[in-house]
Order: sequence, then structure tokens, then C-alpha cells
Amino acid sequence: MRLSKGGRIDRSRAVSFTFDGRALSGHPGDTLASALLASGQKVVGRSFKYHRPRGVFSAGSEEPNALVTLGAGARREPNVRATMQELFDGLEAQSQNCWPSLDWDLLEVNDLFADFLGAGFYYKTFMWPRKAWEWLYEPAIRRAAGLGALSGQPDPEPNEKAFAHCDLLVIGAGPAGLMAALQAGRAGADVILCDEDHEPGGRLLSEVEEIAGAPAMEWVAATLAELEAMDNVRIMTRTTVTGVYDQGTFGALERVGRHMKHRPGPLPVDCFWRIAAKASVLAAGALERPVAFQDNDRPGVMLAGAMRSYLNRYAVAPGDAVTVFGNNDDAHRTARDLLAAGVHVAGLVDSRPGATTDLDLPYYAGAQVTRASGRMGLEAVSIRTPSGEVKLQSDALAVSGGWNPSLHLTCHLNGRPEWSETLAAFLPRPGVVPGMQVAGAATGVFTTAGCLASGAEAAGKALETLGLSVPPLDLPQAGEQGYGVQPLWAVAGNGRAWLDLANDVTVKDVRQAASENFRSVEHMKRYTTQGMAPDQGKISNLGAMAVLADATGRDVAATGITTYRPPYVPVPIAALGAGGKGKGFAPERLTTSHAQSLAMSAPMIEAGLWYRPSYFPRTGEKHWRQSCDREVAHVREAVGVADVSTLGKIDLQGRDAARFLDLVYTNTFSTLKEGRARYGVMLREDGHVMDDGTTARIGPEHFVMTTTTAAAGEVMGHLEFVSQVVVPDWDVRLISVTEQWAQFAVAGPQSRALLEELLGRELSDAALSFMGTMPIEIGGIEGRLFRISFSGELAYEIAVPARYGESLFTRLVGMAEARGGGAYGMEALNVLRIEKGFLTHAELHGRTTAFDLGLERWMSPAKSFIGKAAASRPGLLAEDRERLIGLRPVGASKMIPPGAFLFNEGDEAVRENAQGYVTSSCYSPTLGETIALGFLKSGPERIGEHLRLVDHLREAVTICEVCETCFLDPEGERTRG
Repeated sequence: MRLSKGGRIDRSRAVSFTFDGRALSGHPGDTLASALLASGQKVVGRSFKYHRPRGVFSAGSEEPNALVTLGAGARREPNVRATMQELFDGLEAQSQNCWPSLDWDLLEVNDLFADFLGAGFYYKTFMWPRKAWEWLYEPAIRRAAGLGALSGQPDPEPNEKAFAHCDLLVIGAGPAGLMAALQAGRAGADVILCDEDHEPGGRLLSEVEEIAGAPAMEWVAATLAELEAMDNVRIMTRTTVTGVYDQGTFGALERVGRHMKHRPGPLPVDCFWRIAAKASVLAAGALERPVAFQDNDRPGVMLAGAMRSYLNRYAVAPGDAVTVFGNNDDAHRTARDLLAAGVHVAGLVDSRPGATTDLDLPYYAGAQVTRASGRMGLEAVSIRTPSGEVKLQSDALAVSGGWNPSLHLTCHLNGRPEWSETLAAFLPRPGVVPGMQVAGAATGVFTTAGCLASGAEAAGKALETLGLSVPPLDLPQAGEQGYGVQPLWAVAGNGRAWLDLANDVTVKDVRQAASENFRSVEHMKRYTTQGMAPDQGKISNLGAMAVLADATGRDVAATGITTYRPPYVPVPIAALGAGGKGKGFAPERLTTSHAQSLAMSAPMIEAGLWYRPSYFPRTGEKHWRQSCDREVAHVREAVGVADVSTLGKIDLQGRDAARFLDLVYTNTFSTLKEGRARYGVMLREDGHVMDDGTTARIGPEHFVMTTTTAAAGEVMGHLEFVSQVVVPDWDVRLISVTEQWAQFAVAGPQSRALLEELLGRELSDAALSFMGTMPIEIGGIEGRLFRISFSGELAYEIAVPARYGESLFTRLVGMAEARGGGAYGMEALNVLRIEKGFLTHAELHGRTTAFDLGLERWMSPAKSFIGKAAASRPGLLAEDRERLIGLRPVGASKMIPPGAFLFNEGDEAVRENAQGYVTSSCYSPTLGETIALGFLKSGPERIGEHLRLVDHLREAVTICEVCETCFLDPEGERTRG
């Protein structure tokens, strides 16, 4: 029912919308929930399991019942909270979890079988007949599960991701948050103020309050005006901070375009922010909790604070006759506001025996509501008083079981709250999130004056940590309304009393879990599904924990609370993955030589996310093999140039950098001299090889690591994990610099002469020996030169800042062509490395060990390293493991396709007889034959054996000889010049 006056809505305009096809209207400033209540719509959805009628229960993001679907077709959006959805012209909303309609839902039959569908029923039923699970039980359960449904079509709506940095992040724009932002803004700090509502003010939007002798919203307006005038303050409304992460990083979801039907231009619906803040103030307020009693889920039963929100902010009375039930002073406030608005209050029920009131209404002290009667809407409430039972005719019931501080974000880094007997609530512990101060109701301060003072104090502490002076601030006069609470979690009685409305969890369910020895809060949560719905149990968790405590004979403090994890509110996957469609999902990574490679007619192939040239065709060449053979000859006989910028490059610095490399590599790097590079092998924790590569020592505490292209991201993630989790106290910092450097291999007998001409300096063995590195300068540009080889020839890799990469590539190729060489691509690079038996991720495929690869001599026995213990397990050192070998054809057929299997001659070509497999193969123009690498059981002991290679897919059968993995220059004379 819409009241004739009051509220913060714009009555001058009507906003049309539909609910389940029924045309309704509201006003600007309404939420969908307030407009539905104003239109007399009591039932807005059906419950998850039993499909019971449910109505609006709260007024914020904690709403467990009023979840609706917006839009149609590909723009269909399920599970939108009606309490958070701003009303706009043309909004189309549908109820969900019901069929065929909201009023007549056939699955309400589940409610008749409630005794068979209690907590954990799915663990005990559907066990027989076993075969029926796949074709009957599971499909039926899956069809019945869930709430709203996605469209099944690609999402056409645009989403964004963004990044922000600030000195101070203030979370919540209620009185405490506004005061904190004001204090910090005046001090000159760079401030971001986030609030999930579209209008700042917090609880002041819903209360009849005075600040500084005037309506509280006047103070809010004046404060906002001052903040908006500050260049150093950014106010982000419709923005919910969803998670706290390491090193002052916060996730935040901004609802950018969800309050309008036609968004201007490319405006997104959502934007997911990553905010890096030096300090933060959590002023997220508190959430009211209910009291459980029989049928307390009926439409019309609502939190008392939410009822004040609809009354004072939206000018909506949820009923004609309202009963108020609570265990604290705040319930009296709801009754007072209802009376002031002219709403009939059928009675005020206070469970505290000694509580008094000065309100002119039927008052029941020391009484409890025992039942809510009605089906599609509340009709009456039953009350147990000291003098007997009373029944009041009511179509709305306001319930208040007290307030829980919104401390969720303080728990995201594994902080645990502490219990307050005085407030009967958990409070955040100081310091659990580095740099975060907690203020206002979020820390258990429930008076307006206290919130203002708390916000200023929290900002002052944050400013001190930032090294900023704290300016004097006069606190305005505000209300000191009391908050006395006497815990009441559940009313004893018959019937089902509901704790978690979102997942249909009752007091009986929690007690059943306890009786089956699920005494831990985490076990009870998973057994009953309490707190596992989209609302994450924001208003039900503490009540459920208190019931569990009572059932197990413990107090609430000893029982504890479940772990709060991000996100605080549901975040659309489209927002998290904004930009992740098409090339945004798999972006093209191009080298600095890309344009020049295309100009040279090189076909590009994908190497991970990178695009690299396959080969560089020349006039008259009709087949890729002709180009490849020529490029191999360039490297073996003259000089070739290849762009190797895609190799991962990780810069490591710090006092413990060398020690860190000793830990992550199997061989020793702390003894590496400056100006030298060393090959290294890296293991996973399970003992298998993750990657190999070279690392150069640039300075005493400075190293540059090179990884394979395929494993660059995996290695970087591994190093970050080790530095942050395994050795967080070591002084080592690392960063990927792959994109910052363009790097080119210059390989072949004439490579030294080419580079001496380019650099204008001598590069003899004495000046730069094999596996050496040195700083260089090209035309005034500083770079690095490494003498390393992936071709087996005299070779170097030259690195310059990426902006100069294209120019250097063009110059190097021109100089190589003048010497009878030229550029070479991936095909030639692969041939060159197979000829030498060098490894790529064809061999380092995740299932091989250093022992399998013949790299056991690189595993230092004198030190510890990651994966050492696991790699030493007997099963990973067995002689009959598949180990690296070389192959060459000896029969009439010369085909050795990668992926083919190896069999003993005479054995049937079936899986059980397989002896190994081929990983890489090529035609070697240098040797004039096909060669390959692969793995063979007891491989090194079988050199000289003949095997039968079979590839059923490509119809290849070839007799091969097992040989050493290095086919060319095994002594390495070419490499060393």
C-alpha cells in the first residue's frame, strides 16, 4: 500500500513495469520490491526446495526471497534481487522457481513430503536401484534444482573491467563512511567512497533522524556536496566491494547500466573493478537478523528494519494491520514510525520480560510470536504471553532478532571474528586485514552519534598510517538512541521454524545435523546447505550457529561461525570476464617483427597466444619444405636470424634472489658468476618437470630467467606462489618482462662476424665465451647480448627494449642476407633443435621426469629444491619407465609421424603392447634423412634395437632404429665455435 505522503520517491512521474505480464506502476526512486509492495503484490517467488510462497523479506542485498528474472531472450537475467533493482520505465520482471505460475505451482507438492526431504535426504535416498540414478534420479533432481534459468544464448550485453588506485578506500556511505571520507578528503588523501546503493546515506535513508538539529538527510546532502567538490574524492554509487585480497587489493562490482532500459552508447551493464588501496575503512553497517518460529516464512513477514525502509524511504506500508515482534529496542522504533505514518499497529511483542514502552498500542512484554498463519499471505499471528495465548489479525509482521555487524570483508584473508555477549553478535578483530580500519555499525556501534565519531576516528588512524596530518573535525550532534538486546534465536513450538529462507533450512534440520554428529559449523553448513544460497546466509548464519550451539551443549562463541569468502554478493561471470569474448578470450600476441614477417610473406602459426612465422618463402619455392630446408642450411652454413621474443623473460632481484633460484631449480645458481648464464631444470612439487631454460646473472642480486614460450605463464605463477607462500620472508621480487624486451637469435658460423659488424666490437671467446652475457649498445640504445644456442651452432641472442625490435630485426635480416643467410621460422627452428636433441614442450608435456629426459645429472644432491623428494620416489626412477630416445627409419617406409606408437617387432599393434611413442619428428636436410625423438620403455638401454612404429590414424607402419637423442655434433664443437 502506497502512503499518501512521505518517502524519497518522485511522485510527479509514474514508471510503468510488468511483473509476470501484469502491468504495474511505481515512481522514480522505487526499487522493484518497493513498487511490488506498493501494488499489493505479496507473493514474489517460490522457495528453493519446498516451493512455498515467499514475499519480500528485507530491503537490501541480503534479500533471500525476492529473486526475479529480468528481460527476455538473450538478455534474460535470472536471480536479480528485487530489493536492489531500481525501477525504470519498461522493466519486465518474471517470478521464478514456479510452474505453471506463481499462484499455482505444481512443485508445491514437495511441501507435502517435507518429512522425507529434510537435511541430507539426498545422501540417504536414491540409492536403489543403482542404475536408476543416471536415467531417472539425477535428471529429475537437476531439472528441479536451481532458481532462475539462463537463456542458453550468448550474452549480448557489454561489460567492462577497470582498475583504480587510491590512498584510502571507504566502503559504505552511511554516517560512518561519509564522516571517514570527509575527514580523509579534507586531509588531502586520494579517496574512493563506494556504496552499493544508488544513493549515499546508508541507514539514514530509512530512518527518521536528526543531525546537527536538522533532518539527517540534509546533513548527508551537505556532506556529499563538499565531497563532490573535492578533486581528490571519487564517489562510486551502485558499487559493492565484493572481496578483499592480498596487498591492499579489493574487488568491486559497479552496476553501471542496470537502472535504465536504453543505455547511451556503449555504456556497460556492469563493471568489475580492481581497486588498489594503501589503506581502507570498512563502514558497511549491519544486517538485521530474524527470529525463527513456526511458519515465519509466510509472505508478509519482514525484518523490522526493512519495514522502516519501505515506510520512510519509499512511502510503502507492507500491510493494513502490522504486528511488531522483537528482542531489542530497535523493534520499538519500527512501531513508532508505523504509528507516525498512520499505519495500524495491531501489537508490539517484546520477548524481554522487563522491557517497557511509551507507545499507545497493545503491548506484550515477555511474550513471543509462536506462529504466522496464512498461505499466500499473512493473516494472523499467534502470541505466547505470560498470561496465555493471544491471536492478532495481521497482514504484516515486522521481526527483529537484533543486528549483526557486516564484518564479511574482514574475514576474506582468513580473519576470525570475536563474540560479544553484550551485543549477542560477532565483531571484527582489529588488524585482521592489513591497513583496514572498521567503523560504525560494522564494529558494533549502533547509535548515529557513535557512528559519526567512529568514522572520524577510523579515518584518523588510516591517515596516520599514510603519513598525513589529521585535520580537526567538529562532530555534529546526533541521536544517542539505545540498543538493548536479549538473545532470542528460535521460539520453541511445533511445526517448522525457518532459519535460512533462501535454502529452506529449518531449526529441525540443524538439530538433525547435530544429532548425526555434524557438530562443526562447516560440516553442518554442508549437510543442511544453510548459508550456501545466493545470499550466502547473510541474515541466517548466526541464528543457525546459535541453534547448533544449543543442540550440542556449547555457547555460540565456542561453536563459531562459518568462513566468509568472496564475493560478498553474486558477481556475474560476464563482469568478471569482461572483454573475454573472441580475441578477448584468446588475445593475439604479436612480436615486434610481426609486420615485417608478413611483408616477407611468412605464414603465421599460433604458439600459445603468440603468432610466429612458420617459414619465409622465396620466389620459386613451391612447398614449405623447400623454404624450411633452405633456412636450416642458412643456419648450418652461414647465418640465420629468428625472433625469440616469445620466450618467457622474468626479472628477479633481491638479496635472496640466488637462494630463491636454488630452491626452484634442480641445479645450483647461487654459484653463478656475474656475466654468466646457466641452463636450469624446474620441477613441479610432484617431481615432474615443469620447464627448462637459461638464467643469467646480471648483477650481484639481479637475474634474468628465460622460460619456454609454452610455460611462461605457468612458471611465473609457480614463482609467485613460491615467493608468497613457501618463502614469504625472503627478499626477492620478480616480474615478467617478456613484453618489455625484443630478443633475436643470431645463429650460424658467420653469426660472430655479423654481430661484430653490428656492434663495432670484438666478440672472441675471450670477450664473450659460451654461456656468457654482456651489456651492449646499438646506436645509443642499451641492450643485452647472450651467447647461448638452441640450434647447436655458434649462436647469440640479442635483446633490446621492445620499441626498437622491429628496426633491429630488419637490420639483422638484411645483414644476414648479405652473408648468404636470412630469417628462419618455426619449422626450421624445430628441425635444428631435433637434430641436436633439444627439448620443447612436446617432450616436457607434464608426465615426464628429469630421469625420463636424461637430465638426472642436473639434479643436485647437495641442496634441497622443490620437487626433489617427490622425484626421488622409486616409481619415478624405475628402469622400465618410458625414457627419451632418438629414432631413425631403417626400412622402406620413412614416415615417423608424431604421436605414433612403438612396438616390438612381431607384437600386435594394440595398446597393451605399446613400448613408447613419438613426440617430435622432421626431415633433416643436414643429415638427409628423417629423424625423431620419443619415449621408450628402458630407452637408453635399447640403443640399436629395431622397433615397429604404427600410426593407425595416418596408416603409417615404419621400422625404426633406436639411437641417441643427439644426431649432429654430439661433442658440441659447432656451438663453441
